[in-house]
Amino acid sequence: MPHDELLDLARDIALRAGELAALRRREGVEVAASKSSPVDIVTEADRETEALIRGLLADARPNDGFLGEESGSGSSSSGLTWVVDPIDGTVNFLYGLPHYAVSIAVVEGEPDPLTWTALAGAVVNPAIGEIFTATAGGGAFLGEQPIRVAAPVALSQALIATGFAYDSAMRGRQGELVARLLPLVRDIRRQGTASLDLCFVASSRYNAYFERTLSPWDHAAGALIAREAGATVKGRADAAPDRDFILAAHPDVAAALERTLDRLAL
Repeated sequence: MPHDELLDLARDIALRAGELAALRRREGVEVAASKSSPVDIVTEADRETEALIRGLLADARPNDGFLGEESGSGSSSSGLTWVVDPIDGTVNFLYGLPHYAVSIAVVEGEPDPLTWTALAGAVVNPAIGEIFTATAGGGAFLGEQPIRVAAPVALSQALIATGFAYDSAMRGRQGELVARLLPLVRDIRRQGTASLDLCFVASSRYNAYFERTLSPWDHAAGALIAREAGATVKGRADAAPDRDFILAAHPDVAAALERTLDRLAL
């Protein structure tokens, strides 16, 4: 299937899932369970939204695999896998902050960010109606408008986004790092939705983004969108992004930020 057709499917399903998530938000949201820690939560809306996405994908592409945050994985006989975060930014969603997203990507190869090739991705923020999309080699878009990463700036003038882990000990170490980094940059933002952080790098709203402990569904679509907008998206050294580390920025800013993070003992 051509990449544009895969993107059309990702976009259409992400929009439908976003409508469901927004409806459930208006109706009121409660925590259904905790996962890795007391602050790592899931709502019934997460589960219901993923079930909708998984069902629609199974109807349209029954031979493709599936990797989702809430319902696990399903095998692929086509070589393609859909990587889905039904509601990225669940804590924002719980509190009614209008900054959460449905993230859907389709990748080729094993569903492992160290080896897969992302083909198409869509990230929708239902609260404000924005949709970011990209296909491999086809560029990145906000709605119908092409987007590009911001021009390079000195690190002292860079607006940097990051996020924190659910594990309290790791979060403490990340906070210490941010305290050391903050005097060296324009400012730091932490908005709580990794897929949108990557899209904001793609659309020049941030100069850079970095984080640790992300799961594959957190960045599958956003990383492709940022890369297609001209960003370097990488893990440590020459590695691809993975749970250990992800960084996205204009290539010049990425290099400078990575050197600084290494020096600060990330």
